[in-house]
Amino acid sequence: MADITLYHAGFDIIPRPDIHFGRKNADFGQGFYLSRDKDFCKRWAREKRGFKTILNKYSLSLDGLKIKRLERGDEWFDYIFANRRSQPDTLAEYDVIIGAIANDTLFDTMGMTTSGVLNREISSALLMLGAEYEQTVIKTELAASRLSFLGAERLDTDELARCKAALRAEEEAFIELFATELERLTEAADT
Repeated sequence: MADITLYHAGFDIIPRPDIHFGRKNADFGQGFYLSRDKDFCKRWAREKRGFKTILNKYSLSLDGLKIKRLERGDEWFDYIFANRRSQPDTLAEYDVIIGAIANDTLFDTMGMTTSGVLNREISSALLMLGAEYEQTVIKTELAASRLSFLGAERLDTDELARCKAALRAEEEAFIELFATELERLTEAADT
């Protein structure tokens, strides 16, 4: 298998990521989250007063790692839904999980499902709307040992502003799509 180049945005230069540092209830559970899409990472980078925004770059050697690829669908939805509710990790045997990011950063679709506002079918359909961005999650120490730090760059204010403008435009289009599809799906469920 070939090596892949991955990016992670944050406020620190991270030569040796800690797979135990992040939230346990993230899409694919606890691990170190990265993306192959440099522009995506820049769009989701944050600014924080007193901190520099950093884009870290890595190479991951996939040789000898147990990798799980999740496509948008039932297995993907069920895994994310379980992780968001802090259920036991059903894919703990994998070193790396690669798959689509759940598109519910603007609307807490999973929360609406857990509370009974949305049923599973509507929630799943809504999470599959819009652009599909891929995330790669380093889940084990073995996978972390195969991650080579290639360097980091500081994202300046002008670049972050351009990225935020692109993100806002994408979010506006998504809100319109989400509202239209939510109305269609709930009307169909009521008939």
